[in-house]
Amino acid sequence: MDSSEFPNKALTSTRFSELNPPLSEPVLQALTDSGFDFCTPVQAATIPLLCSFKDVAVDAATGSGKTLAFVLPLVEILRRSSPKPKPHQVLGIIISPTRELSSQIYHVAQPFISTLVNIKSMLLVGGVDVKADMKKIEEEGVNILIGTPGRLHDIMNRMDILDFKELEILILDEADRLLDMGFQKQLTSIITQLPKLRRTGLFSATQTEAVEELAKAGLRNPVRVEVRAETKRANDPATAKQLESSKTPSGLHIEYLECEADKKPSQLVDFLVKNRSKKIIIYFMTCACVDFWGTVLPHISVLKGFSLIPLHGKMKQTVREKALASFTSLSNGILLCTDVAARGLDIPGVDCIVQYDPPQDPNVFIHRVGRTARLGKQGHAVVFLLPKEDSYVEFLRIRRVPLQEIRCSDDAPDVVPQIRSAAKKDRDIMEKGVKAFVSYIRAYKEHHCSYIFRWRELEIGKLAMGHGLLRLPLVPEVKQNSLSTKGFEPVEDINFEDIKYRDKSREKQRKKNLQVKKEAKEKEPRPKKLSKTPNAQTDMKKKTAKQRRAEQDVEDEEELMHEYRLLKKLKKGTIDENEYAKLTGTEELL
Repeated sequence: MDSSEFPNKALTSTRFSELNPPLSEPVLQALTDSGFDFCTPVQAATIPLLCSFKDVAVDAATGSGKTLAFVLPLVEILRRSSPKPKPHQVLGIIISPTRELSSQIYHVAQPFISTLVNIKSMLLVGGVDVKADMKKIEEEGVNILIGTPGRLHDIMNRMDILDFKELEILILDEADRLLDMGFQKQLTSIITQLPKLRRTGLFSATQTEAVEELAKAGLRNPVRVEVRAETKRANDPATAKQLESSKTPSGLHIEYLECEADKKPSQLVDFLVKNRSKKIIIYFMTCACVDFWGTVLPHISVLKGFSLIPLHGKMKQTVREKALASFTSLSNGILLCTDVAARGLDIPGVDCIVQYDPPQDPNVFIHRVGRTARLGKQGHAVVFLLPKEDSYVEFLRIRRVPLQEIRCSDDAPDVVPQIRSAAKKDRDIMEKGVKAFVSYIRAYKEHHCSYIFRWRELEIGKLAMGHGLLRLPLVPEVKQNSLSTKGFEPVEDINFEDIKYRDKSREKQRKKNLQVKKEAKEKEPRPKKLSKTPNAQTDMKKKTAKQRRAEQDVEDEEELMHEYRLLKKLKKGTIDENEYAKLTGTEELL
């Protein structure tokens, strides 16, 4: 076959119609209708094995076409099994780590599952009422379950009506991520409820020790399939040698930008402006960081008119789905997200990945950049590093991820004054900046590569400037540790209590809370007045206006930290969103 007939090097020369055992005619027709003719390497290697009733443990790079590699065998195996299963007889299960990935798998699988007669599939993920899922299963029945471990485990334990005795195939997608996210207990429970005489496929981008243990527990004499990305080429022998062993696809170009924390926002905005016609994903460390940057970036003058869409795991499921659908439909735009969108999601046309914050887990680096340069296409990725994090570049090179340095743009506009100005005009932005700053520091302490990302060397003065803070918050990490505050310039002559919410209902509730607090304070028994001895009068005179402002600052910080503690309780699930809104005074007035 010549190159003009077969231009995409991410595919093999093997057609789906040439696989052995052969795929059924309805599946081949569905593939043709979906525009699939040739297999990717992982599909060519895996589909025949699973269709021959062998267990597989597959190690393949992200963007390699793994979804079809297990969906097609599942459909073919069920076609050969019971021609008319009972309504609640479960024959196949696909488990993946996130709601978004499960939903994507479900929708990719539908054209092929629909070729099966009398087979019903169902998506089971969190964010929707579990009782609604149970009612649907009871009334309509189900034969294929696709979902996240938490919801699957919950449904299996609640519903005795489901029959797993005839289960034919179990698929564990992104197995390493399933274990990283703490689903070991649920997975073990699910697997123990399934028959041992089944086919099992374990798909993972990295084979960790935990994945090996899972393979031992869930697979019977598995065939190992390892598919590497096409090697890259370069004219320089040293560079060529480095690229040949790369774990990244040949079409992916990864760069790093070294800059101080207070300069990062300006460099980011400059990059976005210069790539305004492209589809970009930006990764941040925490949900609070996504909330902050998603709120403040639209206030930057040069970003007016840009499509900026935030997405993180603390959003309601309906909001997450809407955000993902909106970004997917765009030809150009920007998705601001956490690692909830780092694995498995196949968003078409992503041109560039920006890692504003390197991931806590270095294994996630590859999965982040893998959202671009998929299936043989070209892609570009940039990671922002602080000067003291430069050894991360060599660390990644050792792990076969080569990076090339780019310089900071000298003509990048200073956007920090605009961020601070926005914070002065809207209390919501001011508070979100503080929460993002605090959450970043605490997440930084949890870096897996703590010998590179050294928390005690974090320059929080520059970090605070980079978040556009008006003053340094008096959180424990600031008060009790000798972290450098160099580079921070507090805003003088500002009464923080006067900063209002732009949202009128929130501002009305804040004023109401302040009035209640004031009245409660007035009702408190007043301490006896001290006699104004010469010494007491001298002490009073010693209190300057600056000291009195400092006392007010402490009170304001206590209020912010109270809200931050409530946010942690919300994150842990000890309070719900309504309680959080009530306790912080952010609930809408009736």
